[in-house]
Amino acid sequence: MKKLYKWKQKKNKKPLIIRCARQVGKTWLMKTFGETTYKQTVYVSFDNNQEMKDLFEKNMNIERIITGLELYAGNKIIPEDTLLIFDEIQEVPKALTSLKYFNENAPQYQIVCAGSLLGVALHQGTSFPVGKVEFLDLYPLSFKEFIKAMGKEQFVELLEKGDFELANTFKHEYIDLLKYYYYVGGMPEVVDNFLNNQDFNEAREIQKRILSVYEQDFSKHAPNGAVPRIRMLWNSIPSQLTKENKKFIYGLIKEGSIAKDYEMAMLWLTDCGLVHKVQRVTAPNLPLKAYEDLKAFKLFMLDVGLLSCMVRPDQRVLLKGNELFKEFKGALTDQYVLQQLKTLDEIETYYWTNERGSAEIDFVIDNGQDVVPIEVKAEVNLKAKSLKTYFEKFSPKTSIRTAMTEYNQEYWLLNLPLWAIETIHHV
Repeated sequence: MKKLYKWKQKKNKKPLIIRCARQVGKTWLMKTFGETTYKQTVYVSFDNNQEMKDLFEKNMNIERIITGLELYAGNKIIPEDTLLIFDEIQEVPKALTSLKYFNENAPQYQIVCAGSLLGVALHQGTSFPVGKVEFLDLYPLSFKEFIKAMGKEQFVELLEKGDFELANTFKHEYIDLLKYYYYVGGMPEVVDNFLNNQDFNEAREIQKRILSVYEQDFSKHAPNGAVPRIRMLWNSIPSQLTKENKKFIYGLIKEGSIAKDYEMAMLWLTDCGLVHKVQRVTAPNLPLKAYEDLKAFKLFMLDVGLLSCMVRPDQRVLLKGNELFKEFKGALTDQYVLQQLKTLDEIETYYWTNERGSAEIDFVIDNGQDVVPIEVKAEVNLKAKSLKTYFEKFSPKTSIRTAMTEYNQEYWLLNLPLWAIETIHHV
């Protein structure tokens, strides 16, 4: 919401596209922004909307389009007082193209759009308005946002102030909240229901429904020939993440599978925002993107709660000390850390292994100034063999181990608690 307010204050703003997966809360966000910030809002959903499809199909005359929108909404559209919301814009490719003409010929109109990216990048013959729009990425609630939702704002304030001495005192509170987050995740509907009912079973049922909606989307939106492979790739992610070495292996989807068989499926899931692809780098130098190994990557889901639902741990595990954090060989922990890193601005995330594969750093991040290695431990584990190897070879300014430990700075290593991973951009 803060980023939307900031966008509104710009003098030369372009139409804004919110990119996210389905069910992450984009419609609520846009409508609430409009209702609280503008005198009026014109909301248009392009999903199964033949009237709007016809309006944008004819030509790109902005005056004609605005007149059509006024007739549709039953209101006069006054540019400075009205927010135009185009939801599920990927359903009408010409509406996406129109953003170019709004930007060039009628920049006074304030437009926020959202698409689940279902097919946005795959529409053939559609001119995408490159350079004529701005983007905002929307993700499930981060752990800090989850803590706030649970009514524990003061715990977030401690972390944001960097008062780790006091935060360490309350580490068991943070750990309990983190256990809940591993199970509930950050999908807004699930969090809202859990907040009101404190019922793990209900949370699971909503997660199952969301996963079912995604599966239905595969059939509804993806190219017919790609649907079986999309489904197989999607369902293989939990088993990929439970391996000791989490590098994605096509052969685990189906024996004998190769990358070429799943190119479209991978592209589709990535474009939809349903998976995050983390590439290996051959060397931890700036910029990391220049050192990508395009053949080696890890694949994560968009939400730890949905992953937890797919691997189906018993909710009683939550009550057994740190048992949850030992489950699935750290799959949930790696998913959790990656999910938090994705919400941080100006950070690119990769991973590193040496050529022999004998040393691996779970994540290396590029903050524009330094490369920071992060070793992830699922429990209280003070061994950091790979990180020590990395340190001795590359001498990074900062090395981080994140585990169920207290915040502690050693001479070469920063122990950053898992529950404080979002403070990494202050390090």
